Amino acid sequence: MTGPVCVVRLVDATVRLGGNLVLRNLTLEVAPGERVALIGANGSGKSTLLKALHGLLPLAGGLHLLQAGTRAAMLFQRPWMWRGSARQNLLLALWLAGVRGDEARTRADAALAEVGLAAQAGQAAPELSGGQQQRLALARARVARPDLLLLDEPTANLDPHAKGEVERLLHELIGKPDAPALVFASHNLGQVKRLATRVVYLESGRVMADLPTQRLFGDPGLALSHPAAHGFLKGELA
Repeated sequence: MTGPVCVVRLVDATVRLGGNLVLRNLTLEVAPGERVALIGANGSGKSTLLKALHGLLPLAGGLHLLQAGTRAAMLFQRPWMWRGSARQNLLLALWLAGVRGDEARTRADAALAEVGLAAQAGQAAPELSGGQQQRLALARARVARPDLLLLDEPTANLDPHAKGEVERLLHELIGKPDAPALVFASHNLGQVKRLATRVVYLESGRVMADLPTQRLFGDPGLALSHPAAHGFLKGELA
């Protein structure tokens, strides 16, 4: 991928946390509407990369380039819930995005209905179940209509039913004409196959493979072309 047709770009990005080098001269580009999965062992740099893409972490070196006018949103593994109602959580997100009044209320109610939480609109967000909170967090991230959506293990702490519900919502989201570019970290390789068009394998803060999903999981020559990624997949699928 070359030229200006990308939502976000990291060039030779380096991130240090507590004196440790977490990302090492990493270059990554994400195109509009693309669906990129980040895989790798714990500590490989997936969460740090998501935060760097969002601009939440300062770079010790390299460049973070965001296309002019791009709006980004991030959903963390354990989403923070404001103590107000489910609707108020969405109205706050819209207020921060500059959307207020009747439009904000209309968009908030539509987003709640979209994730199956219309009946819980007035309920205090911290009182919702884990799956409901994750669906609310997804609605909150989506309601301001971002161009780039970053998800950190979006279903890792959910029971099987809630995982299925959140993944179903993600499927619906990426199928829409105005779908944002999606970058998500996941240990669930089945989920990666179902949602991603491209997979980035990280190891010790470096990109060791950046391939179309079909090639990563279906190339019989992967062991020769990308031995580190092949070894990781073999271990995960064993």
